[in-house]
This record gives sequence, structure tokens and C-alpha cells, in this order.
Amino acid sequence: MTKRPPLDKRDWIAGLEKGLAILEAFDSEHARMTPTQAATRTGMTRTAARRHLLTLEHLGYVESDGKLFGLTPRVLRVGWSYFDSARLPKLVQPYLQQLSATLNESVYMSVLDEWELVFIARNGTSRVMTTGFVLGARVPAPLTSPGVVLLAHKPDEEAVHEWLNTTSLAPFTPHTLTNKVRLQEKIRQARADGFAVIEQQLQVGVRGIAVPVKDRHGEVVAALSTNMPIGRETTEAATNRVVHHLQETALAMLNVV
Repeated sequence: MTKRPPLDKRDWIAGLEKGLAILEAFDSEHARMTPTQAATRTGMTRTAARRHLLTLEHLGYVESDGKLFGLTPRVLRVGWSYFDSARLPKLVQPYLQQLSATLNESVYMSVLDEWELVFIARNGTSRVMTTGFVLGARVPAPLTSPGVVLLAHKPDEEAVHEWLNTTSLAPFTPHTLTNKVRLQEKIRQARADGFAVIEQQLQVGVRGIAVPVKDRHGEVVAALSTNMPIGRETTEAATNRVVHHLQETALAMLNVV
């Protein structure tokens, strides 16, 4: 993640920060909340949370039955504005189309947002719905091949180590690896190999393989990956089949990222 420079207090708008915190407080386990619940999740007073919720309701970003508040589809305007305006997803799309056709697999470009992996571009095959991710999907970085690759190439290894030791990873499948020592080993191995292979961590029967994408200055800025059903193909065979294509495409992207 990029370290942000300090912001002068005169330029800080606390109300905007709190309004965004309210929106981010909604998730799958908190799809609808009372002002009290929103206050608890954001650290605000109940009065402040209620005022922000009422303002967001007036603007059309949340709806309420008089007691519980929930997000409306208008929130998607904010997220999709990124895909409409961001340079990187548009520039890499031709490369993803060619790579997907070559591999006959779904391929993705993803980046880190704090400690979550976010998929910002994709090109899929007909089986993308069973083995892949939608645009904008956010998943725990250590449980995906592109996430492991990006964690492996973060300059501050100690920060990655500290975060892993203090976070709790929920098991998504019977195979999900939550042991911190073994996760560290996978991250170190990805750095040594230049790619990562992750199997059945988020979806049973699905394998992911990823490589880092560097800019012209040699900095890792994203990850290029593919997802596939494991089937009868061995890990070694799948790796030999796709890694060099991923690496060649990542190298070709030097001129655009």
C-alpha cells in the first residue's frame, strides 16, 4: 500500500471522513443497521451516526424503514467511477484479452488496497462464474495467488509479518490456510520463485496462479493472475502451462503501466 503524505489540518474535512466511514461500515454481516449499531462500528456517538445516516438517506445512498438503514444501488456510482476514470484497467484490457485466449482461462489484474486484494480488470472464459471473481471484488490477500505475490513484493517485510500476526483469517473452505507461519513461508516462496500458486483457499476445486506486474521503474504495481478448475491437471503441469505466458504478458505491460 502507498504511504500517504500528511495532510494539513486546515485541509481536513472531518464530516467527509465520517460519512465515508458510515458507508464502509456496511458489509455482509451488517447489511442493515440501526444508528446505534453504526455508531458502534464507526466509533461515533449515536447522535452523530444518526445524522450521517439521515443525510446519506436524503442523498439517496442509504434507505430506511424508520429503524434500520441499508445501502442503495446509488453507492455503486462511487465504486464504478473508478472503472470509468482509472487509466490502468483500460490500458491492460487488450493484454488480458490476448492472454485469456491463449490460456483459455479467466485472467485478472489486481492491486492491494490496504491489506485487501481488489480485482480491477478481467477477461473471462465461459466458466468464469464458477472459478473467478467479479470486477471490484475484495478478498483477503493471503488467500489468493495475486495477493500472495503482492505481499511478497512489498518493501516493508516486517509490516507484512506484523499484520499477519495480528489479523484473523476466516476459513472459506476446509483447505483454507490460516497458520501464520505457513502463510509467511508461502509469501517468501513467492518472492523467491517470482510467482505464486494457491489452491482451494477461497473456493474448493479452484487453483490460482499469479505473477507480479512491474512499472518501467521496476516497482511492483499490480498482479496478473489466472484462475482454473483443478480437475485432473497437477499443480506442476498447470504451473508449467501458464506461468511463462503470465510472465511474458506482465513484461509486455511494462510500456503501459
